[in-house]
Amino acid sequence: MSVANIQVSEAPLVLYTLRRADDALILGHRLSEWCGHAPMLEEDMALSNIALDLIGQARELYSYAAKTEGKDNDEDKFAYLRDVRQYRNLLLVEQPNGDFAQTLVRQFFYSAFADLFWRAMMTSSDATLAAVAAKSEKESAYHLRHASEWIIRLGDGTEESHARAQTAIDQLWAFTGEMFAVDDSERGLIDAGIAIDPAPLRERWLKTITSVVTEATLTLPQNNWMQQGGRFGRHSEHLGHLLSELQSMQRTFPGQTW
Repeated sequence: MSVANIQVSEAPLVLYTLRRADDALILGHRLSEWCGHAPMLEEDMALSNIALDLIGQARELYSYAAKTEGKDNDEDKFAYLRDVRQYRNLLLVEQPNGDFAQTLVRQFFYSAFADLFWRAMMTSSDATLAAVAAKSEKESAYHLRHASEWIIRLGDGTEESHARAQTAIDQLWAFTGEMFAVDDSERGLIDAGIAIDPAPLRERWLKTITSVVTEATLTLPQNNWMQQGGRFGRHSEHLGHLLSELQSMQRTFPGQTW
C-alpha cells in the first residue's frame, strides 16, 4: 500500500519552525544509530540521551508548525510523510556517523551553534518559540560540554585518535557555514523580532570552536568555501537512505501510533 506524501504550506513561520525541527530530528536519528554500538556503556547512554533531547525538541517544533499551519498535519506526519526534498535540515546533521570521531566532531560543530542559537531565541517575540528555546538551551549547553570534552580527549590522545579527529574536522568543516545563512523568508521574521539573525553568532561560535580545537592540538581548515542547499531541500545522498529507515514503519503500516 503506497502512502502519499503530505503537502506543506511553507509560510515563513512554518518553514522557519520546520527547519529547526528537521535539524533536531535528523541529528537525533543519527545519534540513535549508535545505540548498542558506542565504545562503552556510559557513552552508549549519553548519546542515546542526547538523541532523546533532540527528538523532544523536534516534537515540540513540529507540533507548533502544525498549529501555525492550521491544516491536517501533525508531528508524526511532518516526521514520517514528507519526501526527501521537503526536508529543510542542515546538510551537516545528515552526514553519516562514520567513526566515533566523526560523530563527535559533527555534534561539536552543531552543539556550539545550537547553544548560542537557542540562548538568543529566548528573546523571541513569539512566546512558543521563546519557551522552546528556554528548554532547548539547557540541553544544548550539556550537549556542547559533552562533545567538547570528547574532542579534547580524542585530539590530545593517541596518534590514531588525533588523526581520526583531524580527518573528521577536515571533512565536515565545509558544512558549517550553512548554519549562519539567512534567506528572504527568515529575514522578514528577524525584522519582526520572531527569529534571530544567526550571522552575528558566527564570531562567538568560531571562538568556542577554536578554543577547544586548539586545546585538543588540532587545527581548523583554512578553506572558507561552504556547502549549502539543505535549507532549500537540496540534500546529499545520505538523507534519502536515512529516511528510508526512519519512515519505514509508518510507510508500511500507515496510521499506526505508539
